[in-house]
Amino acid sequence: MTDAILLVEDNASDEELTLRALKKAGFANPVAVVRDGAEALDYVFAQGAHAGRTTGAPRFVLLDLNLPKLGGLEVLRRIRADERTRTLPVVILTSSREDRDIAGGYSNGVNSYVVKPVDYTQFAEAIRQVGQYWLQLNVGPA
Repeated sequence: MTDAILLVEDNASDEELTLRALKKAGFANPVAVVRDGAEALDYVFAQGAHAGRTTGAPRFVLLDLNLPKLGGLEVLRRIRADERTRTLPVVILTSSREDRDIAGGYSNGVNSYVVKPVDYTQFAEAIRQVGQYWLQLNVGPA
């Protein structure tokens, strides 16, 4: 594992807000940003456009659901289906409050499901709490 966070987000505004919130919270971890589901898998598995990536798996993944090319739930399924990434922490960060999306996330092994608050102050606090948990409190597998 590296200390990097993988942000899978196709919305430029949400990407900017997330990066700003992580920085404001004082997390110095590098953040890799990918903008669609296919690129997310390429990054996680160091293939395709990310074949030359030499760093290990990210510390955790912030995964949007509504992505181009390959949806977030399918990305999650493929991460969980591979022995190398089965235990990689994945947090769904989405605007969807739909029961089917929440159930789909948990039935496919998501570690946490966070609905993006509309208010920036609440959004920044949610990101701070997610980062604090996954970067400082949680003890992951070796």
